[in-house]
Amino acid sequence: MIMDSIDGMDNIFHNDIYQGAIIIVYGPPGSLKSGLVFSILSRYLEKSGEFGMYLTIEENTISHLRNMDSLGIKVPENLLISDYSDIRSRFEVSSGDTHHPDFLEMVDGVIKFFKDKEGDNFTCFGLDSLGGLYSLIETGKLRSKMFHFFKKLREYNLTSFIIMETPRFSNIIEGQGSEMFLADGIIEMGPIEHQHDIHLYMQVLKMRSCSHSRKKHLIDIGENGISILSPVVN
Repeated sequence: MIMDSIDGMDNIFHNDIYQGAIIIVYGPPGSLKSGLVFSILSRYLEKSGEFGMYLTIEENTISHLRNMDSLGIKVPENLLISDYSDIRSRFEVSSGDTHHPDFLEMVDGVIKFFKDKEGDNFTCFGLDSLGGLYSLIETGKLRSKMFHFFKKLREYNLTSFIIMETPRFSNIIEGQGSEMFLADGIIEMGPIEHQHDIHLYMQVLKMRSCSHSRKKHLIDIGENGISILSPVVN
């Protein structure tokens, strides 16, 4: 999925990640976390013809699509874009229940609905972001709730990309708790200040069952969207 998705990604990954892996993509605001995940999903689904879902909690669907279009990222018809309001309404339709349970339960209910509908053709999922999800669920037993949510994603055999936000000058994850220990892969996104300019990089810190570069690689945005460039030279 990853190797065939973005130009230059094969310079980082020497073999593909396995189906059903959960990957954390984290970094400060403006580091192209959403752009990277959306590019991976949209380009993969455009080639494969499979079905995927992208849940944006930080903003509504229209705003998110406007931002992705500004990056040159196009949306295939087989990628469902959903936001908070859409999840609530889809849950009511699929379950017939107007009583709103915990938001995680609603998300799981909607994913299950499309998994039942699409079957094995539903292969990938993106969540933007974990901090937004924290704000919508009860914080009691948060780690246990996230453990079961990640377990569900694996049971559905969805390759999942979970976006996490960090403060501008820190690698500390904002929110109620860190799910790094649950993830199969960790990708860091961030800025590098160079004289009077700022460059963005991507670095794979962890990816189970996958051979990959551990160097920071520069990211570029062109007419065809995001691409991966050469490693950062110290």
